[in-house]
Amino acid sequence: MTTETTTTTGRRKEATARVRMRPGTGTITINGRALDNYFTSATHRQMLTQPLRDTNTEVLYDVDATIDGGGVAGQAGALRHGIARALVEVNEELRGTLKKAGLLTRDSRKKESKKYGLKKARKAPQYSKR
Repeated sequence: MTTETTTTTGRRKEATARVRMRPGTGTITINGRALDNYFTSATHRQMLTQPLRDTNTEVLYDVDATIDGGGVAGQAGALRHGIARALVEVNEELRGTLKKAGLLTRDSRKKESKKYGLKKARKAPQYSKR
């Protein structure tokens, strides 16, 4: 375990999370706010702490993150991606565990763009025969 601060970036949809991880007591701060205050949904909190739980490092590191863009689910996914990358940077032996769980792969799915003549990406105006 190193005593240095690690900085990584995680992305999901339109959200970008800059994650700074350092040895500590397991405190997670997002945009200057506590984890429970920023993500009110237990599902999102559980999702973003998954890399820490899978590697049994929940109480070893403090996470300080800055998140921009996207919605709540996208931000939680971006933070999860950033935390997983930071753990690999700190300890290369955790790479296999995180890779097997699919946490190091960036989810490249994005919103499909709207097409002209349609109301949304695929939704067409109602067809009228007469």
